[in-house]
Amino acid sequence: MDLFDFMREQSGKQESPLARRLRPKKLADVVGQEHILGPGKMLRRAIEADRLSSVILYGPPGTGKTSLAYVIANTTKADFKEINATTSGKKDMEEVVREAKNTRGMYGRKTILFVDEIHRFNKAQQDFLLPYVEDGTVILIGATTENPYFEVNSALISRSTVFRLSPLTTENIETLIRRAVTDKEQGMGAYNAEITDEAVHFLADMAEGDARNALNAVELAVLTTEPDPADGKIRITTEVAEECIQRRNIRYDKDGDNHYDIISAFIKSMRGSDPDAALYYLAKMLYGGESVTFIARRIMICASEDVGMADPQALQVAVAAAQAVERVGMPESQLILAHAAVYVATAPKSNSVTNAIYSAMDAVKTKGRADVPLHLRDAHYGGSKELGHVGYKYAHDYPNHYVKQQYLPDALVGTVFYEPTDMGRESEVKERLARLKEEGFDPEQSE
Repeated sequence: MDLFDFMREQSGKQESPLARRLRPKKLADVVGQEHILGPGKMLRRAIEADRLSSVILYGPPGTGKTSLAYVIANTTKADFKEINATTSGKKDMEEVVREAKNTRGMYGRKTILFVDEIHRFNKAQQDFLLPYVEDGTVILIGATTENPYFEVNSALISRSTVFRLSPLTTENIETLIRRAVTDKEQGMGAYNAEITDEAVHFLADMAEGDARNALNAVELAVLTTEPDPADGKIRITTEVAEECIQRRNIRYDKDGDNHYDIISAFIKSMRGSDPDAALYYLAKMLYGGESVTFIARRIMICASEDVGMADPQALQVAVAAAQAVERVGMPESQLILAHAAVYVATAPKSNSVTNAIYSAMDAVKTKGRADVPLHLRDAHYGGSKELGHVGYKYAHDYPNHYVKQQYLPDALVGTVFYEPTDMGRESEVKERLARLKEEGFDPEQSE
């Protein structure tokens, strides 16, 4: 490295964002993620022993995926190469593989390839890496904010260990904020700044588990706050912090993995009869810009799947809400969706209809030939009688508009698909069906 290279490197370090400068260089510097990096944990042992195999690091932004990769880079004796899937292509990977083969052949040294945002690679690009991961030419570290089981090829997943990084706790982020303010080499310590405990807690709470978001706010606060003329100190108060992180960092990507997690929680909350949780997840989706028509569709499905016959009106409410949001739009649609979500969440629950249709579909697939009984077949054309399409009994001609006769095919006689529960209105349905079967007119017994 010549003088000019050195100067450029030092200048780059000074101009780098605070979150980048504070990246840990060794395992002891890592804050949080004790579930995978605590003493005795497999990933920690592999890093300390420099015996890492291919891994996928999965977690929301700001949880330390890239930082962990750099810790590995600083501790391993292997060559460390980095590419970003948003800016790199096949040529970049070919160059890394070529160098890795040479390093392995000439020096017997391994190569670790860190692919940030690996979910951005298409299938062909991911497939290119597969044989080189499999034969050990490269040890892959893939980082992704998206669920790797959805976004990364199953072949790569099967050859890697997936580690999920959790959002940092408020205490974790408070530790990083204090480190950022006081660190004179990599942090903001040279600015003679101090921060109140209230401001630290406020920023950590508002960051929602994203360390980068908190550190960006700290950097902005220090750089934009005038020193106190009395002692030259920069004081970061809660008021200053509020200006630097004006909106809570709500983690919701309507096109990403988090989208599926939130809608799943929304549906399960309605199914579990918890209107408060349902409203919270509904608000989070609306805050994140989720499509109101998508939300309405999920409420309709839940109304039928999980409420069903226990309260048939739930589906009517859900359908009405779906029609209304298309005509009204936001922000008023949030009222309509909340109405429907609360109705479905508080309605009595029954999945008997869901079980019934799944059982019936299974019977159709597995029972083979099951012909319609002759007396139920169409008898409105000439020759139908000659074909045996006779004997149907018109239910309205009998007491209570019910008559006992065979409706299921011969192969399925006696099969029960729909079993009413005792929930809500379905208890009335259950009682009525039982009464009809017990008391209904039976032509064979009357003969």
